[in-house]
Formats: sequence, C-alpha cells, structure tokens
Amino acid sequence: MSLSHFKFPCSPNAETAAIARAPQARFTVLTSRLIRLEYSPNETFEDCPSQAFWHRCQPVPAFDVRQTNMQVEIETEYLLLRYQMNARGFTPNSLTIHVKATNCIWSFADHAWKSGNLMGTARTLDVTNGHVELEQGLMSRNGWAVVDDSRSLVFDDEGWLIPRSQSANLDLYFFGYGHDYIACLQDFQKVSGATPLIPRWILGNWWSRFWRYTQDELQALMEEFETHNVPLSVCIVDMDWHIVNTGNQSVGWTGYTWNKELFPDPKGFIKWLHAKGLKTALNLHPADGVFPHEVQYKQMAEAVGIEPESHDPVPFDISNPAFADAYFTLLHHPYEADGVDFWWLDWQQGTQSKTKGLDPLYWLNHLHFYDLGRDGRKRPFIFSRWGGLGSHRYPIGFSGDTVVSWESLALQPYFTATAANVGYGWWSHDIGGHMWGVEEGELYLRWVQFGVFSPILRLHSSNNPYSERRPWGWGAEIEMPACDAMRLRHALIPYIYSMAWRNAQSGIPLVTPLYYSHPEVDDAYECPQAYWFGSELLAAPFTAPRLPDVGLSCQRVWLSEGEWFDFFTGEQYTGGWQTIYGDLSAIPVFAKAGAIVPMGAKVGWGGVNPPETLTLHIFAGANNQFNLYEDDGATTDYCRDHYAITRIEQCWSEHSMIVTIAPVEGDAACVPTLRSYEIVAHGVRSPETCSLRLNEREAESASRYDAEQETLFVTVPQVRPTDSVTLILAAEETPLCSRRDRRAEKVRKALRHFKLDSRVKARIDADLPRILTGELALSRYALSVPQQGALEQIITP
Repeated sequence: MSLSHFKFPCSPNAETAAIARAPQARFTVLTSRLIRLEYSPNETFEDCPSQAFWHRCQPVPAFDVRQTNMQVEIETEYLLLRYQMNARGFTPNSLTIHVKATNCIWSFADHAWKSGNLMGTARTLDVTNGHVELEQGLMSRNGWAVVDDSRSLVFDDEGWLIPRSQSANLDLYFFGYGHDYIACLQDFQKVSGATPLIPRWILGNWWSRFWRYTQDELQALMEEFETHNVPLSVCIVDMDWHIVNTGNQSVGWTGYTWNKELFPDPKGFIKWLHAKGLKTALNLHPADGVFPHEVQYKQMAEAVGIEPESHDPVPFDISNPAFADAYFTLLHHPYEADGVDFWWLDWQQGTQSKTKGLDPLYWLNHLHFYDLGRDGRKRPFIFSRWGGLGSHRYPIGFSGDTVVSWESLALQPYFTATAANVGYGWWSHDIGGHMWGVEEGELYLRWVQFGVFSPILRLHSSNNPYSERRPWGWGAEIEMPACDAMRLRHALIPYIYSMAWRNAQSGIPLVTPLYYSHPEVDDAYECPQAYWFGSELLAAPFTAPRLPDVGLSCQRVWLSEGEWFDFFTGEQYTGGWQTIYGDLSAIPVFAKAGAIVPMGAKVGWGGVNPPETLTLHIFAGANNQFNLYEDDGATTDYCRDHYAITRIEQCWSEHSMIVTIAPVEGDAACVPTLRSYEIVAHGVRSPETCSLRLNEREAESASRYDAEQETLFVTVPQVRPTDSVTLILAAEETPLCSRRDRRAEKVRKALRHFKLDSRVKARIDADLPRILTGELALSRYALSVPQQGALEQIITP
C-alpha cells in the first residue's frame, strides 16, 4: 500500500516569536491582522495542520506584548487584543479585540451577524430555485470575522486526517482586516494554502448531460457541435457510462464497470475524443461501495479482507487507508491509463463517515486532487461540490442541480462573486439549469451569456427529453447569439488564463464583488448582479426576461467613478448608476478606462492553445499594464520557470496613446515562434499620427479607423518572442479621446423593439432632435410607463 503521494507540503508550527502565552491560553500573531486564539484546559495545544490551516509558520509581524498577572495585551499596527485571565477562560468579558481600521470591538462569542458579514458560499445549489443560505465569509462591513476551527480534524505525519486529541480545546482565527478585503483573502491563502493553477483547457466550453447516450450518439453530438462551428474543450460522460441495472441490491448510482451495450469500445471512444481535441471525465457516485457485478469486485474484496465468494459488497469507507488505496489503484488508475482526464465527483450522499467528524466530501476532494497529480507532472484538479473552508485548494466546484428558472439564473452572479470571500474562485454551474421549471429559449441564452463571463462554462441538464442545451435547438433567434457567445468564450481564454495565473500567484479570484475595489462606497455593496471579471472587465449579464412593452432586457449596474466603455460597442459611460437595455445579442460588460484585454480569434473549433494571432483590446483614458501569462497549459512545469510573460503597457495622455508590447520574459517556447497582433484602440479619434516601431525601428503596418465604433485597428504581423513593439497614436490639435453622442441611434434601435404603433415610432423619430435637446417631452407620445422610462434613461446623459 502506497499513500505517500497524499502527503502535502505544510508548515503548521508558528515561529516561537509569534506566540504569546497566558494560563490555559495561547495567542499566535500570524499577521498584523490575523491572530490565532487558543484555549486549552490542560494547556495542550494543537500544532498539526488542520483541514483549513496548513501554514502557520509565517514571517513574524511587529507587535507588542504587555502582560501582568491579570491581563495580556497584544497590539499590532491594526489590532489590540485584551485578555483578562480568569478561571472560565474565554468569555465575552475576558477577551476582546479592537479593530483600529473600523473602530469596532469584537468580544468573544459575538455572532457574525453583528459584524455585517459579507458571507461566503454554500455546499451545493441542489434543488434550489433562487435564494440560498450562504456560509459565513472572511470579510465584513465592521471589519472582522472569526473562524471557529475547534471541531475540524487534523492531519497526521502521513498526511491522513485524524480527530484532534483535545476535544475540549477552543481554536479560533480572528480576521481583523477592516475593509482591506483583498489583503484578508491573500493572507488567508498564505496560511491556508494557495489556489493551484488550473489546466488551460478547462476554460473552454464543456458539454455534459444526464442522458443515456450511446457511444455513437455522443460522438455524433460532438461532430454536430463542430459542424455548427461551436467550439468545445470538454465532453463529460454522466453516470450511464457504467452499468446501472445491476441485478443485485445496488441501486445503480454507484458504478465502475463500463456499460458495453452503450459503449462497446471505451478506449476507442476516449481516443476519438482526444483526437478531436476534447478532454473527458466520468461521473462518480462512490457512496454505495463495490458490488459483485463490478469487474473490479474480486480485487477490491481481497484488498479489504472480504472473501470474494461471499459476494458481500465492499462498503465505501474512504476514511480507511486500505480501502482508499484500493479505491484509487483498482477503480480509477486503470481508467486514467485508458485516457480518462479527470473525474466528476458527484458526491451528495451525506456528511458522515466512520471517522468521527470527517465529512467524506472534503476528504474525497482532498484525496482525488492529490491522486490525480501523483506523478508530479500532471496539473491536478477535481470537479466536485464545495467541501468547506480550504476548498479553494481543490478547484473546481460543481454547484449542483438547480431548478430551471430566472430566479436561479439571477442568483448565480451574486453567488459566484461572493464565493471569493472564502477564496473559492472556480464555481461551475449547470448552464441552462438542471431540472424542472419552464424551458424557454431566452432564459437559455441569457444563461449561456452569463456562462461566458463566469469561471467555467458547462452546458448541462437532466434527462428530461424537453431539456435542450444545444444552441441550434432553439431556432435561429437564439442559435445565432448563443453560438456567438460560445465562440467568444474560447476567444477570451488568453485573458481568463492570465487571471487564473493571477489567482494562483496573488490569491485574487477571476470573479470578485465590486466592493473589493471600492470598499468605502455603499453603492458597491448594493449591486449584487455585477462583478469584476478579472482585473480589466466588469460584467452584469442580463438575468431577467425582456420587458413586454419594450422588447429589451434591462439591467441596473453601478460603475465606479471615472470613465467606462461598453466592451462590445465602445460606447462610453461616466461612473454612477446606469440602466442598460439590450436585445438578445447584448451582454452588459464594461471595460475600465485604460483596460487591456488580450483575446484570440472567434473560432468554430479549437481555440484553446496560445493563439498565433492575438487581439489586444486597448481602451483609452488611463495608464495601465497587463501581464499575459502562457505555458504548456497542462503540467506543473510552470513552477519550474517553464512559462512566458508578455508585458503589455498603455501610456496615456490627452493627445497621445503609446502601446508597448515588451519582449517575452521567461521560456519563449511557450509562445508561437511568430505571432501577429491586432491592436484595437477603443475610444479614440482618427489619429493624426499612427506610427509603429519594431525593436525601435520604424515599421509598416496596416490600419483602419471605424468612426461609428470610435475604434482604430492596427495589424502587426510576424512578431518574434524577442521583438518589442511600440504603437504611437497622436492628435496634436484636439484631444485623442473621442466620445460621440450615440443617443439618437440608441433611441432608434430601441424603438424597433417596442410594442408600439409604427406611426408613433415615426413621430418620435422625426421629433428626435428636439427631444434630445429637451424641447419636446416624451410624455406627449402616449407611451407606456416602461417605454417612456426606457427612452428617458437612454436620453439622459
């Protein structure tokens, strides 16, 4: 039995200099804003890594300890802890911490509701239809949060979870970060462990469905996507890959034996998927153990000491090292050798195991993650439900079986962003919803568009024959924008993958709430439908049906102070609350002034690898820098310097924009030998000067200007990794930034969707110049309240 690959690097013992002691109490200053608080009646404290906290050995921050026979005071730059020694230990009167940033005082046993906790995430969205209760997060409006780690398990020297030896101990972690939410998140991951870098290919479009496919049907479906020019990167096989009608007491959810009636050639099927550029996973429900009908039964029974001739089922016991070794070695490794790339751990069968206090979901996630990376080369990840604090170390999350409804869709932007408050940045939702509800094309489309701007885009549904997840299954009105959205997802991979690297390096997830960047602005907390999508973009997808009289969808979004651009049209907005209307093709996504967004081409298939032609969307108005990250996308070699960084910079002034693409830093083998760039400068006038330099020498380039979009396109061909590129745009007489009044065309576009007499539309069109100046009021046209409101919001600057 070999379980050595389940050992993980950890540094659980804090520096002695970080510890202050009192009778029956130990205080560890992990950072200037994070303190561990322990109480032990017999003064036996826990130094093993717990499920959530692995790295307590941190650089010792500056702090003072003032101690008498009756009191201990610990003061850092940000916190002041006071502990009055007494026979009862920690009580509301004996233990307090003053958070200087918010001038709030926490006392022991204060409930999270007193802190204005900003919440975290939830184990699953199974059978939910809208609102769901979230667990506590690490951040709050009052500036503090407390994690009670007293009941968690700890790891022994072999990397195996065991109960704590001192059940009467208290083990708390006090987070006193004020409103510096990013620092809180980063320090948590320093102590808990970092989010690993995910494989690049998981950022493409996924297909999965609970459906009894045959091998031929599933291959035909993949070819159908390719024929419709809709790219995929992952094809998951749900539970019917294995035998379901078992002929014994097994109910069929658990299974490890291919159903040869459906998949007569499993190895050939997986080889075919790989040849198509697709990765694959098989669905697991391991809770029922291994029954005699499984091909692995005899070996599994012998491995755990059951006589095979007894035909007694092998019970599932993941807490048992002998079972766990056989579970992976006999049930999973052979399939991985056949080409299975990862596993969908569809665990939902309880929270108890034979080890007291061990939730098998957490343990399965942990073990599957480390087992998939056992060779030290393959970049591991799992696909499973949230297992509690610390689960950010095991991306990615399967959020569960939601009801098909607008309410379910409306929850998911908030749910996804708020999960950042516990560092959990890689949720994968059932795009389109899983079950029940009313299936409708508009809802499906809006879910797909949200999926583009979510961590993982995975189409999924139940086995109801009336659940449709193919874009072309809804007719042309839905097919065209849905297919375009899925092509856009693959084009965005260079940007999203760079954000995945940022997440691994600095602990900031791809999707974060608006209040991360503006924690002192109340509006940032009151816009749950909007979120940061990486460092450059703000997304607020439509999550409600079109307004009946207006024929357009509507979304309210708060933009912080400054200038913003519609990512797709280039229209400019000034910070503040905006009401956005859009047709079926529209997705409210905004680029901040100065934003730099690298993208590939919209392709009909593929598009996962670093592109040979890279489009750089540059938005005027501010200085900025973006680091494009690239590597082989699959192995752990990125940890050993086998990666490339391309630094892209915008230097902005009133009359000029200078865009610089620096030579590749790192391993040039990770990028194409020759790469073409298309630089798309948004929000600029046609410049008087447009010059290009390649390695400081003047170079020729092709350019064109789109006055309607206020955008300049410049093509730079055949750039080597060692080359530097500089584009200089200048306007001597007028400011370079352009802001065309688009209100008239927006009104006319909106009118085409209104359910309104065409004669009234024509009158408004003819009167539009006077309406825009305020000379004529919209009230004279007998519009419905929603119609008048929409036009007023479009017209008002």
